[in-house]
Amino acid sequence: MLLIDLARTSAAVAADSARLAKIRHLAELLSRVEPGEAEIAVAYLSGELPQRQIGVGWRSLQDLPQPRQVATASLSEIDDLLSRIKAQTGPGSQAARRELVAELFRSVTGQEQSFLLRLMSGELRQGALNGVMIEAVAKASGSPAAEVRRALTLRGWLPAVGAAALTGGVEALRAFKLEVGRPVSPMLAQSAPSISAALDKLGGPAALEWKIDGFRVQAHRAGPLVRVFTRTLEDITPQVPEVVEAALTLPVQEAVLDGEVIALRPDGRPEPFQVTAARVSTKTDVAGLRQATPLSVFFFDVLRIDGEDMLDLPDSERHAALERTTPAELLTPRLVTADAEEGMTFFADVLRRGHEGVVAKSPAAPYAAGRRGAGWIKVKPRHTLDLVVLAAEWGHGRRQGKLSNLHLGARDPESGEFVMLGKTFKGLTDELLAWQTERFLSLAQGATDEWVVNVRPEMVVEVAFDGVQRSPRYPGGMALRFARVLRYRPDKLPEDADTVDTVRSLLL
Repeated sequence: MLLIDLARTSAAVAADSARLAKIRHLAELLSRVEPGEAEIAVAYLSGELPQRQIGVGWRSLQDLPQPRQVATASLSEIDDLLSRIKAQTGPGSQAARRELVAELFRSVTGQEQSFLLRLMSGELRQGALNGVMIEAVAKASGSPAAEVRRALTLRGWLPAVGAAALTGGVEALRAFKLEVGRPVSPMLAQSAPSISAALDKLGGPAALEWKIDGFRVQAHRAGPLVRVFTRTLEDITPQVPEVVEAALTLPVQEAVLDGEVIALRPDGRPEPFQVTAARVSTKTDVAGLRQATPLSVFFFDVLRIDGEDMLDLPDSERHAALERTTPAELLTPRLVTADAEEGMTFFADVLRRGHEGVVAKSPAAPYAAGRRGAGWIKVKPRHTLDLVVLAAEWGHGRRQGKLSNLHLGARDPESGEFVMLGKTFKGLTDELLAWQTERFLSLAQGATDEWVVNVRPEMVVEVAFDGVQRSPRYPGGMALRFARVLRYRPDKLPEDADTVDTVRSLLL
């Protein structure tokens, strides 16, 4: 298949705002792709490179050669060139990489150059594009979308799953299994304003668990070997020896566990999230950091034990297996109840201990990896949302020279775009102002002016607010009241951000 076919399909997808139309465009192209190029096609249209990082920055893409007049480059040829670019190392590699980049762009037309520029700079990424692509793969391959989603949770990379579906159908999708050492996307929780509302949503007794304000981890153990991953599937094993040691205490040979790590003060109360995040993300002098800021680990779910996959089992059975194999001090505290008053007492105690709130879980819910399953509902004492920064405005006064006022967006699951809900500069410390100015300038895209810098929608920020009100000022017809920044969430991806539907449910 020629690259021009993908470039034209990408343009059609961008031009059509309707979700079904986007799916139709993508499915039509995927139904024509050759088996050997299926993974490349799904990757490119998902805004990814099969090579992930190739060592080419934005500056290297500024001065491009003249394009070809006729499109002749195939997906395989482009993929081969990108692999050769990535393979350049050692003395002279920069010059060799520049020459290969020039060769790449000389081989394609103007429309293809535009497509490659956005692909290589990360600007084809859209928060919910995975959801659209899942449906397109299902339509093109004749497979149920549920089978594609399940395979994706187990494999973790849509291009590989899409290629399997397009070449082998349902049988190939069902060949994906939970593998120890290969992380799966974590299950996420919906929100409710109160314990009673959460119990009503779940329709009966629920397990209430502490919502610990830490760093989500997934621990994989195979005999004496342990690997630890973040919620974004990054391997952080060397940075969290406490989790490795905890996993090795279990009387099993094989396990996949879901939990949180957190830095606690001597009195047992949590340190600020930034302390935990800094400890987990730092890769140097881990032994010294451990002595100064030890981490505690709390497991709340198990996905596999000694050869048995547990994803499809109800929460009650998974937790029973977790309790049988995990010491009490490594378990997240939990109460099973249908009594709202008893739940409120538990909730109040969690808050007194300095934690975020609770997660209410249906005893019958399977582990809905990678999704905000209806079986998990979080309850916090204040309204918070995880939103994506769309732009930032230059400050004035003491904030002169700093990017300050943030444009906040929620994810639209239908279009894959982000819908602006308002602005805020509240809650930003001098340290955050300096950091976000540098970060946003590196993410700048599109038109900017002396007031506003538009940025690629990659940074997730947790925002507290007093409510949501109707407002014709913003595209979504809603605005947050008294929004203020709590913290940035480097552990979350744009597709983890809250949706417009969640915000709409909070309308006053």
